[in-house]
Amino acid sequence: MAKSLFRVLFLMKHTIQEKLGNIILPETYVEFLSIVNGLDFNGLVIYGVDKELLNQEVDEDVHGFIETNEIWYENDWQKKYIFFGDSDTAWYCYNLIDDEYAELDKPSGTLIQSFDSFDIMLNAALETSLL
Repeated sequence: MAKSLFRVLFLMKHTIQEKLGNIILPETYVEFLSIVNGLDFNGLVIYGVDKELLNQEVDEDVHGFIETNEIWYENDWQKKYIFFGDSDTAWYCYNLIDDEYAELDKPSGTLIQSFDSFDIMLNAALETSLL
């Protein structure tokens, strides 16, 4: 991992602690961010590093992890989740209380399915967006 990318991810983790609380990012999500800064494809959005934390300007429209979670946290019931992405019909998140990754119906919040890991959840989200 490049030194500047390491610095950006360190800043991201620090800013998350400051703005969202004691949230630990899954290592596989951090690895994902080290390869691609978020994703916006065919209605699926996986959140990336917020623009203000980047060392350089980007031409792409990146949905920042921190800023997007702050938006979802305006509703108290959603604070039990860490949101990693969304689509037109679903949220992809981690349930802090039940200790599981989940796909939730958007906007009702009803559980659609749960996953054992971030990787499995990401694969399911990508498969759905490719159909």
